[in-house]
Formats: sequence, structure tokens, C-alpha cells
Amino acid sequence: MVEKLEDLPSISRISDNVVRVLGQNPGKFTLQGTNTYILGTQAPYILLDTSEGKPDYIPVLDQALSSQTSPNPALPDISDIILSHWHGDHIGGLPSVLTLLQSRWQSRNPTVSSTEYPAPKLHKYPIPPNDTSYASSTHNHLPEVIKSLPIGSFTPNPNGSPFHDLSDGQLFLPSSNNNTPQIRVLHTPGHTIDAISLEIIPDRALYTSDTVLGQGTSVFEDLALYLQSLQKMLKHGEEQEASVKYQVLYPGHGPVVKNGRELISTYIKHRLEREQQILDALRKAPTDGDNWSTWTIVKSLYAAYPENLWVPAARSIELHLRKLEGEGVVVRLGGEGTETNWKLAARTPSPSL
Repeated sequence: MVEKLEDLPSISRISDNVVRVLGQNPGKFTLQGTNTYILGTQAPYILLDTSEGKPDYIPVLDQALSSQTSPNPALPDISDIILSHWHGDHIGGLPSVLTLLQSRWQSRNPTVSSTEYPAPKLHKYPIPPNDTSYASSTHNHLPEVIKSLPIGSFTPNPNGSPFHDLSDGQLFLPSSNNNTPQIRVLHTPGHTIDAISLEIIPDRALYTSDTVLGQGTSVFEDLALYLQSLQKMLKHGEEQEASVKYQVLYPGHGPVVKNGRELISTYIKHRLEREQQILDALRKAPTDGDNWSTWTIVKSLYAAYPENLWVPAARSIELHLRKLEGEGVVVRLGGEGTETNWKLAARTPSPSL
């Protein structure tokens, strides 16, 4: 049975190894809410993402953990938390999740000192120190999330940082010798600079976070990187042996995708088609003024769509134009924002990934 967005329950087992827990934060951009995932067949488990911190998420996660195999009281429910990227709807719940996990363990071990708590490790791909998209973002809540982490609720790395750095291609090893599935880390930037996907090997599944959604299309910070990451994800699947080649996608929002590689191919095709439409527009005489601006391109390409969609579309068109500028396909003529003017370069090589 194919999942439908409106049918997704708050807690659902989607495989022998994975339970999905909705973040209780439905919205225009989060669909039915952020998907968080509990990995493993018995405690301690791995938790993928922590949603944005809505109070309603904690009792749902508590229920999900209580419904799993009863742990040895001395063991934690979660040994490792992996964060897919820095956006608030994926990391904002981290402090309250850590509080819940510590409380659950203490309730099972009331006579044991809290200093004995086997606190989980937090894992994340590092953000480059000079990354301006993260540092200047108005949505950057990671520093305040870090400041809100309860003392003693996590195991820091040897340097004292809360996060243990993930690396591209890493075969993730959990902190505890538990029955968690094999996981491989893929650095897939573009949505954000630190975005990762996770290959859940025995499920033949790829956790795509926000790089590929279960419904609709994703937004991105850097289109060139984003397309490279989509191609990398597709190539990774194609290079695997048939017996382990991933088939399904576990997205950060929306239902499980059964035809995973086909959807990734569709994402790539959609972006390249939009790029070609921009180039086709620039080859024509401007419809308004002496030059094509970002805004007049939007008006031309989205003429059949409601005008309330034009402003969000302008961001996507701008990122396409930046990619083409970096490839030497278009030239920036001046102006700012949506009034930036563009023309085709004298020689226009074919755009590529």
C-alpha cells in the first residue's frame, strides 16, 4: 500500500528496523510535520533528527520508545542522535529530547546517581567555519539550541564540543553494541551546506532528510551543489550490487517513497528543465524594459500560476541564475534583488551538473 500524506499516523513502523515518529509540527513547508526515525530492533536505539521542539512531540516520542522492546534498565533508550542538518525543524527539539531520555533512564534507575547516566552521543556533519549562508541566516537557531542542552544529558566529543563530526562515506558505528542497522553517511549539500543523507543498508533505503521530500519539491541554498548531490545519490544507488541497491526513500517530510531512484531522477530533470526555460527566455527580447531581470523572468515563466507564488519562485530562479553565472552561461548586468538584470554570455556553453 502506498502511503498518502493525510494517512500518516504519529507513530508508525515502516520496517523491521525503523519506526517513524512525526514531529507534531505540521505546516505549509513541513507538510504533515518533520519525520524523525528510531532505528534498531532493541534498545539502545539511534534517533534521526529531533523535530523543532513543539511540546506535543515529547509525549509522542515517549510513547514510541515505551512501545519498543523493553530495555535492560541500565541501558539508555537512545545511544546516538544523528542530526541531518542545521535547520530548526530538525534540531530545535534536541534539548527537550535529551531531557526526556535522561528522565526515562533515571526513572528506571532511581537509586543510581545521575552521574552514571550513559548519555547519548550527538552526531552531525560539520559546518565550514567560513560558510556565510549559515552564519548570516535569520533561521540560524543552532547556537541557542546548543546553549539550551541540559548539562549531563549528552556525551561530548574529546574536544568538549557537543557534536561528534560525521564524514562523507563513513560507515556509522553506534556507541553501544546494539542491534541497529548498518548506516552509511553521504554528505549531500545544497539544501544546506551540512546536509547529509543516510543509507540504511538492510532496509535498502536512503534517508534523504530535506534533499528529497516525500511529496513536492525541496528548496535549496546552492543549486549547483544541490544538483551535484542529487547526482551523487543517484550514482551511489546505481553503483551498488543489486542485492543491496537502495530502493526506497525515507524523507524528512512526507511519506515513504517506494520508487526512490526514479524520484531523484525526476528532481534532476525538473531542475534542468527549469534551467532550460530560463535560457530560452533570455534568448528572446525582454518583455518589459531593456533587459531581462530576475523578476521579469519569473513573470514570464510563471504567468499561468497565481501571483502569490511568484515571490517564492523568484528565489529559485535567482539560484538558477547564480549557477548559470558561475558556469559562464549568463552575465549579471547590475541591479539588486529581483531587479538584477541578466543576459546570455557571448558564448553559452551547455549547462551541466
